[in-house]
Amino acid sequence: MSAPVRQGVAVRIARWSAAHPWQAILGWIGFVVLSVGIGAAVGTNQASGRDFWVGEAGVAESIADRGQLTQPPQERVLITSATGGPAGEAADRAATDVAARLASTAGVDHVLPVQHSADGTAVLVSFTLQGDAKAATAKLPPIEAQVAAAQAAHPGVTLAQTGTASTSKGNGKQLGADLSRAEMITFPVTLAILFVVFGALLAAAVPLILAISAVGSALGLYSLTSLVFPDAGGAVANVVLLMGMAVGVDYSLFYLERAREERARSSGRLTHVQAVELAAVTSGHTILVSGAAVLLSLIGLYFADDVIFSSIASGSIIVVLMAMVGSLTALPALLAKLGGRVDRRRVRRRGVESISEAPGRAWSSLLRPATRRPRLTLLIAAGAMVLLALPAFGIRLRVEGNDTFPRVIPAIAAYDRMTRSFPTEGVAHLVAVEAPAGRRDAVRAALVQLAARAGADAHFARPDQPRIRTSSDGTVATLELPIPTGTNAPASADSLRMLRDTLLPATVGQVQGARYAVSGQVARSIDYVEHQGSRTPAIVLFVLAVTFVMMSVAFRSVVIGLLGVALNVLSAAAAFGALVVVFQWLRTDGFITSRIPLILFVILFGLSMDYQVFVVSRIRERVQAGLSTRDAVTDGITRSAGVVTSAAVVMVSVFVSFLFVGLLELKQIGFGLAAAVIMDAVIVRILMLPAALTLLGSRSWWPSRPPAAVAPAARSGVEHRVR
Repeated sequence: MSAPVRQGVAVRIARWSAAHPWQAILGWIGFVVLSVGIGAAVGTNQASGRDFWVGEAGVAESIADRGQLTQPPQERVLITSATGGPAGEAADRAATDVAARLASTAGVDHVLPVQHSADGTAVLVSFTLQGDAKAATAKLPPIEAQVAAAQAAHPGVTLAQTGTASTSKGNGKQLGADLSRAEMITFPVTLAILFVVFGALLAAAVPLILAISAVGSALGLYSLTSLVFPDAGGAVANVVLLMGMAVGVDYSLFYLERAREERARSSGRLTHVQAVELAAVTSGHTILVSGAAVLLSLIGLYFADDVIFSSIASGSIIVVLMAMVGSLTALPALLAKLGGRVDRRRVRRRGVESISEAPGRAWSSLLRPATRRPRLTLLIAAGAMVLLALPAFGIRLRVEGNDTFPRVIPAIAAYDRMTRSFPTEGVAHLVAVEAPAGRRDAVRAALVQLAARAGADAHFARPDQPRIRTSSDGTVATLELPIPTGTNAPASADSLRMLRDTLLPATVGQVQGARYAVSGQVARSIDYVEHQGSRTPAIVLFVLAVTFVMMSVAFRSVVIGLLGVALNVLSAAAAFGALVVVFQWLRTDGFITSRIPLILFVILFGLSMDYQVFVVSRIRERVQAGLSTRDAVTDGITRSAGVVTSAAVVMVSVFVSFLFVGLLELKQIGFGLAAAVIMDAVIVRILMLPAALTLLGSRSWWPSRPPAAVAPAARSGVEHRVR
C-alpha cells in the first residue's frame, strides 16, 4: 500500500496554491497592495519624548516636564569670516540681520542675545523653536531660507546652521542617500548571486521579488502595530529591509532548490506541480519551524521595556511573518505556473537530469576532518570560536550622538566649529529640582552654589551666568551645566558621576524636601546602557529557552536542542568579539552602540535557526533512509551545503551593503551579522555541527530512538500519491 504525503499545513497550502496558481499569485499581490495602502492611510504613530525616558535621566525629564521647563529645540547660526581670522564688523552686521529675519519667521519662538567668541573669530546667533523636536524639524525650510538670504546679503562672512532640528534633518537626509546607495548595491548583487546559484534568470528573480514584496507589505502593516507600540523612528525600517531580504531569500532558496531536487531525483517522472508538493513536505516544514523560532525569539525584544526595541520587534516580526506567508503561498504557485522556465538552461535544453546519489566530492573533502577526527576537529573549531569571542568581554557600550554622526553632514560640521569657538554651547548636564514652593529661594541659592563649584572644576565649562530656570509656581527649577567634552568622552562620564555623587548632595541635597535628578546627553546615554543591562539577562534566557524548546520539539531530541543553543551562543559571541576588535580596538575613542548586543543576539539566533533546521532536517532524512548517523551527517550536509552556502552568500551581501551607510549603528549591525553568518556557515555548519553529531552518533536523537528508516518503496508511494 502506498504511503501518503503528510498532510501538514505547508503541504495543504502548497497543494492548493499549485492547483490554483493565479488565485494564489493575485491574492498575494492584492494583499501586498492592500498592506501598502493601509500604511499610507493610517500613517505611523510616532513615539513622544516621554516614551524614551529611562533611569534617573527620565526622572529629571519628568520633573522638568511637570514644571513646563522642558528644553525647547534650539538652533544656532555660527558666523565666521569667509577668509579666516577675526570676525569683525561684517560678522556683527550679519548677526544683526539674521536675528531680525528670524524674529519674524514662522516657527521661531525666541531669538537669544548674540554671543561673541573669546578669541573674536566667531559670532553666534541662538534661537529656540516652537513645538517638539519633530514639529521643529518640519518648520525648518522657511528658517533655512532666511539664513540663506542673510548669507547672500553678506558674502564677506560664512553662515553655518546647527542644532537639534537641523542635525536631525541632516542625519535623515544623509541616511536616506546612504540607504539608496546600499540598495543599489544589494539588489543587483543579490540577483547576480541567485543567477549563479540557479542558472536561470527567472529562478533568480523569484526569491528577490518575494523578499521585496514581503518588505513592502510589512512596512505597510507596521503602521497598525505602531498604534500599540509607537514607532521610535531610527533604524526600524532599515532592520525590516535587512530581515526581509535575509529570511525572504532564504525561504525561497530552500523551497525552490528542493522542488528542483525532487523533480531531478525522479528523472522527470514528477511534474513541476508534484515536485512542489513534495518540496512542501520538507522545505515547507523547515520554513514553518525556523520561522516560528525566529518569531518567538523576536518577542524577547519586548522584554527590554524600551520603545526602540519594541518598534524593532514589531517591524521584524511582521516582515518574517510576511516572508513565511509569501513563501508558503505565492512561491508554490509561481513555481507551478512557471514550470520548466525556472530550470537551468541545460535542463531546459536537454531534459531533466537525474540527481547523483553520490555526495559532492568537494563538500565530502571539507567534511572529512569532522567525520574522521571529530574530537580533534570539534576541539580546534570550538577553541577558535572562543578566541574570537574573548574581546567581547571588554565591550564598551555607548549611545550615538553628535560625536559619532558623519562629519559630511553640514549641521555636524557646523557643530564641531561652534563647540571649538563656544565650549559652553555643546554638551550639557541638566539638573532638575522639585521642592515645595516655599523652598524656592533656597533651591535657587543651592543651584547658584552648584554652578559655582562646577565651574571651578576642569570637567565643566563655565558660562557667564548660571543658566537657571524656574517654573511659574516656584516648585520646579532647572540648571544647565555645560561641559567641554563630547557625549561619549570618558571625562564626560566622570563629570556626571562627580555631579551626581558629590556636587549635588553637597548643595541641592541640603535643601529640605528637595527632590533632584540629572539628565542631558551624557546622562541619557549612561542611564540607557544601564537600563538595557538590567533587562538583557531575561531576554537572553528567553531566547535560549525558545531555541532549545523549538529544536527539541522539532526533532524530538533534547540533544539537538542543547547542541543548537551551544552552537548559536558560540556564533554570537564570536561575532561580538570581531565587532569589538574592528569598531572598538582599532579606534582610540571607539565603542559599540548600546542597542547592538541585543539586536544582534536576537536576530542571529533567529537566522541561525534557518540553517540549523534545514541542515539537521536533511541529516534526519538520511537516517530515516537507513544510514548511520555518521554517514547521514556526510550525506545530509553535502546535499544541503550548496543551498546553505548560497543563502549565506546572499545574506552576507545584504549585510555588507550596510557598511556603506554613514550611521555607526547600521555599520555595526551589518558587520556583526555578516561576520556571524560567515562563521556560522563555515566553522559551525562544516566543522562543529558534523563533528558533534559524528561523536554523538545515535545518541544525537535522545531521548527518542533514531528516526525510523523509511523503505525505498515508501518514497515511491509518496511520489505515486502526488501524481
